[in-house]
Parts: sequence; C-alpha cells; structure tokens
Amino acid sequence: MRPSGRKLDEMRGISIETGVTKHAEGSCLIRCGDTHVLCTATIEEKAPPFLKGSGLGWVTAEYGMLPRATNTRNRREASAGKQSGRTQEIQRLIGRSLRAGVDRVALGERQIVVDCDVLQADGGTRCAAITGGWVALRLAVNKLIKAGAVTSDPITDHVAAVSCGIYAGQTVLDLDYAEDSEAGTDGNFILTGRGRLIEVQMSAEGSTFSRDEMGRLLDLAEAGCARLFEAQRAAN
Repeated sequence: MRPSGRKLDEMRGISIETGVTKHAEGSCLIRCGDTHVLCTATIEEKAPPFLKGSGLGWVTAEYGMLPRATNTRNRREASAGKQSGRTQEIQRLIGRSLRAGVDRVALGERQIVVDCDVLQADGGTRCAAITGGWVALRLAVNKLIKAGAVTSDPITDHVAAVSCGIYAGQTVLDLDYAEDSEAGTDGNFILTGRGRLIEVQMSAEGSTFSRDEMGRLLDLAEAGCARLFEAQRAAN
C-alpha cells in the first residue's frame, strides 16, 4: 500500500491554472498533489550574446524554492550569495527539456526565459516545473504568433515530465515526498508528446534495479506523461 493510498499506476491530482500573473507573457500555476509550482515565461527581444547574428532563438529557465515550500524554512539562496548545485542542475534540466520541443530557427533571434518558483514541495518539483513551464512557454509563444512576430509556430511538440520509482519492492508512478525519501530506486522521465525521450535520470538509492524494472518504470512514465499532455492541452 502506498502512503497516499493510491494505486501503483495512479497519478496525484493534476491541475493547471493559466493567466495567474498580470505581467508575464505566459503564466500558470501547476498543482501535482501537494506540489505547487508557479511558472512564468518572459519574452526578450534579443538572443543571448553567444547567439548574436546566428538567427537562432533560445529558451532558458530559472528555478527556485520559497523558504517555506518545505516543512522547515530554507534560507533564500540570494541571501547566501550563490545558488546551490541542486538548483543549478535543475534549472539546466528544465531549459534543456523545453528547448527539445522548440524550433529555434522559427523562434527567431530572441530569448524566452521560463521562471519556475516552487510554492509548496511534496516531491517531483522538477517534473512539475517542466510540465508547467511548457504551458507558460506555449502561452508566451501564442502571443508572438498573434502579434505576427513569428511566421510559423516555433513549438514543435509537448514536453512533460514525471517521476517513477521502486517503493516497498513495487514499481510506482508519480512519487510524493513520503515515497521519494524511502524509495530504493527513483527516476525522472522527460518525454515529448510523440513519445520521444528527452532525458532519463535514474539512480539506485537503497538497492539496485534490473533492466526489467527499468522497462516497467518507463512504461509507467509513458502512461503518466500521456495524462500530463492531456492536462496541458486542456489548459491551453
């Protein structure tokens, strides 16, 4: 039995509320159970310096957690004067994932920055940030299309992410914190709407895993992402 009482292949409740901030070109609040992430997308009409004159656009991301997103207060990274290695790794992952669903030529020489701020954490924050970040990006690109700033849709596919793991000897979908903290194996799976893999992060935390178990986790991830793609389409 999972701590939440969910079935092995059951996702947490998912909701995506759009247009939650006044100024951002695209925004949403994604809730995956008790994990809540605010995602905003900002259009900058110039590309980063390393792309100047290339004709290519860029999508990047920043990620952070509010001090009381968890059960104890975390010090703001700004007050420490630097980002943690975890934060840097997660925001690079979000950026890589979102770029996989974008035609950078069609985007033109501009940058879209996707900010993902965790309001409340209960496991799977990076996965929620990727899934919600795509919605915010989609809304921002819709504005470019409506304004005639791009001649074709730069977004080539949906992008979503979900965590899976081995908990109490069983392969389970969409880990919450209680499961993630005790899982023998956990992984994050980032997929496109066409079922292509962008990235898989898997590690044996307490015990090793077999190739068969990895395949079963991937099957769960594909089913979970299919549900996330449905939520993304409903939100847009």
